[in-house]
Amino acid sequence: MKEIAIEVKNVHIQYKLMKNFSIQRNLLRRDADKPEVFEAVKGISFDVEKGEILGVIGKNGSGKSTLLRSIAGVFSPNEGTIDLKNHSVSLLSLGVGFKDTLTGRDNIFLSGMLLGFNEAQIKEKEESIIEFSELGQFIDMPVKTYSSGMYSKLAFAITSSLETDIILVDEVLSVGDEHFKKKSMARMEELIGDKNRTVIIVSHSIETLEKLCDRVIWMNDGLIMEIGETIPVLERYKQFMNY
Repeated sequence: MKEIAIEVKNVHIQYKLMKNFSIQRNLLRRDADKPEVFEAVKGISFDVEKGEILGVIGKNGSGKSTLLRSIAGVFSPNEGTIDLKNHSVSLLSLGVGFKDTLTGRDNIFLSGMLLGFNEAQIKEKEESIIEFSELGQFIDMPVKTYSSGMYSKLAFAITSSLETDIILVDEVLSVGDEHFKKKSMARMEELIGDKNRTVIIVSHSIETLEKLCDRVIWMNDGLIMEIGETIPVLERYKQFMNY
């Protein structure tokens, strides 16, 4: 019997939509004028087996990244449960996890500690992370001075070097120059070759998901339209999107 690494049960995730009022008006509004609630994820359930590579695809606004960040523990679902079965988890996503006023080198240690690694373990990987990131002297400059490509290089270098049981990847494989894209893809293929590691990849790239994933979830408007073998699900998604 296969071991389950991630169990998602009836998960609902909601946002409050604040209207463009002044702070004073927002504080003084009557209860009758409550903010609207947007449900980004609408009661979805699925399991991911240990060692499985699961892709998630869907148009913008379908709830993919919201779901991934909830699995990573960035925030909790409003309803339902997410059980990682005591596995360590890391999220590879632009805009998540770095403190902009710190240098790239400082963020290596901050990110590593947030992932549960101690200082000695991070120090052991520090130079290989910097080398993979190709940032050179910029590693000692504040992250707020980085371009999006530099940011993604550092994020990928950290997450792919400080290996956790579960890796969550949000679009980062498609960011950066052509050389770094190929390098990242090669590293990802190396990581997922470990049959004890579980990976969820959110991407708009059908080619990436076809190449890497065992199964794919197709999401639309916060719901799972289909989950199953990679090629058939992606074919139906392409038909739906008129590709």
